[in-house]
Amino acid sequence: MKIATYNVNSVRSRLPNILDWIKRAKPDVVCFQELKCQEAQFPMADFQSAGYEAFVHGQKAYNGVAILYRKDLTATEIGRNIGDEQSRYIEAEIDGIRLINIYAPNGNPIDTEKFTYKLDWLKRLEKRIKTLLKDDVPFIVTGDYNIIPEPVDAANPEAWKNDALFQPESRAAYRKMLNLGLTDAIRMHFPQEGIYTFWDYQAGAWQRNHGIRIDHFLLSPLLADNCVQAGIDKSERDKEKASDHVPTWISISRPS
Repeated sequence: MKIATYNVNSVRSRLPNILDWIKRAKPDVVCFQELKCQEAQFPMADFQSAGYEAFVHGQKAYNGVAILYRKDLTATEIGRNIGDEQSRYIEAEIDGIRLINIYAPNGNPIDTEKFTYKLDWLKRLEKRIKTLLKDDVPFIVTGDYNIIPEPVDAANPEAWKNDALFQPESRAAYRKMLNLGLTDAIRMHFPQEGIYTFWDYQAGAWQRNHGIRIDHFLLSPLLADNCVQAGIDKSERDKEKASDHVPTWISISRPS
């Protein structure tokens, strides 16, 4: 099963690019973040025409997450929040795998309540992960974490030293999840430097390859050995009206 995550930065504005990518990439499941629309405005008919159904947790103008799944898959929505009013979390069961799609808070500026909110949100996510581990559920937590885990995950780490994405507290929250026994699937398949999923629209970041890696797949211990392939569709960033993120994906063999 090919599972992708993609911060689309407005699903309606990027729809032609998204549909073109789906047609070529043929994912079984896609987790979208930053929909920037309510559920009624989500272009469901376009995705149904492409062969997908979806669970959507939208919000007017901001945030928003969705899980698309191929129509022949067995899917059940589990929940839409972790104690938060913003549309940043959706959880579903897809063919025996629990899939959590997140759009974690940005947290900037770091000297405001926005950074506190980010850290509190990540603590609630950690609590949910602990529950799933206790219940022996095979699961994946994917999406836009808004965390640069290590210096190797930024082309220019110094440029991010005052940003919430690279603060010690943010990185520690990510390590706590790894220390629970989760596996960073992209880093597992791509241990080298220069693997990025986001390039800012400012300062020629794309043209200079000044990227960062903030879109992640964390796999539960029951699934780590089932991740047979991974990839980052970097060329999507070069399209006209592209999102500042690119699709990131893994292939999982179904747990026995």
